Amino acid sequence: MRTSTTLGPVVVLAATLTALASAAGQQPAADTIDAGTRQQVIDGAIEHMRRAYIFADVAEKMAEALRAHVARQAYEDITNPRAFAGALTKHLQEVSRDKHLRVIYDPAGFPQRSGPPSEGERAQRLASERRRNFGFRAVERLDGNVGYIELIGFSGSEEVSEAAVPAMNFVANTDALLFDVRRNGGGSPLTIGLISSYLFDRVVHLNDFYVRETDTTRQFFTKPDVQGRRYGESKPVFVLTSSRTFSAAEEFTYNLKHLERATIVGEATGGGAHPGGVRRITERFGIWLPNGRAINPITKTNWEGTGVEPDIKVDADHALFTAHLAALRKIRETATDSRHLEELDRAIATLEKAGAPSSR
Repeated sequence: MRTSTTLGPVVVLAATLTALASAAGQQPAADTIDAGTRQQVIDGAIEHMRRAYIFADVAEKMAEALRAHVARQAYEDITNPRAFAGALTKHLQEVSRDKHLRVIYDPAGFPQRSGPPSEGERAQRLASERRRNFGFRAVERLDGNVGYIELIGFSGSEEVSEAAVPAMNFVANTDALLFDVRRNGGGSPLTIGLISSYLFDRVVHLNDFYVRETDTTRQFFTKPDVQGRRYGESKPVFVLTSSRTFSAAEEFTYNLKHLERATIVGEATGGGAHPGGVRRITERFGIWLPNGRAINPITKTNWEGTGVEPDIKVDADHALFTAHLAALRKIRETATDSRHLEELDRAIATLEKAGAPSSR
């Protein structure tokens, strides 16, 4: 649901589930590491996993695996910090099969704090979100009165409504709607809830997150009220996916699929359903640690390791063409006005003649 302290692509899911934890020790500024630093990072990673990784038994297996690699001197000749982080990530994922879990090296350093971000950090983060338009990359009206919204991330910012509300109101008068999350690596379930609220005429239970560290479950629902007009439940919705669709973008897709509110078109998604965040190990090493798991209220499970299977399976490059054509045909099923039918037939013929492009 971006490799950052938000659950997402980015990486994953919700900033509210993200925690920054500190560990003792400092990393030298040089782009090389010694045996002491390697051991410090391994010990710190194991400590974090034992305390918070979503599955305690898997955390122990990963700890055993790292200790075994140390005993075989697998890391002895690694002095490049990025290569070391990559080796640890590989070995952890070999055991866990968890694509969210990874060790990170950042020469800029990880802040050591126990409280929330400072006002300056929050302002900097908001400015960055605004430059990205909170993940809303494109909002269009396609031929045949089909709405199109491309989301490259689900922002965790409270100000996301600056982009979400006008986007949803722009497509309010369309007859079908396409959400493109083919390049979306994740983000926050709060934005998923906001966007999804426009697609229902009632309050809907979307998803739950269980967090092992606190032994708590948080539930997520659509909002009872929205700004502007709801899209409603009567018009068709399609979600475009690829193998790069990950984390929160998968949750959005999975929710709508199992609520039978959208048709999924494209490729099976990446398979990451565990929320979490970055935890500090040393000054320049951290671990992106999944500390929770999604529990869908309908399936009672999630998409971890399997991804979300599309309803219409096509190459990601053809997903837009396929979904647009399917939307036009769906609209035509209920159209009664002769002029409207003619317009739809022209749009379908034009699209079919153009054929599926290699990419958008």
